[in-house]
Amino acid sequence: MSEVRVLDDQLERALKILKRKLAQDGTFKEIKKRRFYEKPSVKKKRKRQEAQKRRAKAMKKASRFRARD
Repeated sequence: MSEVRVLDDQLERALKILKRKLAQDGTFKEIKKRRFYEKPSVKKKRKRQEAQKRRAKAMKKASRFRARD
């Protein structure tokens, strides 16, 4: 659970911080995803694509790290 404290009536700043925390947690993505029904076949395809993106990102990061050695 995220908590943001409002100090000295800085509501806009607290809202900005809250939105950033929710975006990092993936809450906005989850809300958007659950807005409509997703067929099981489409869900499987999306999960496969997301996993592929994560693997590609990890490979890119690993190759960049090895290049520095």
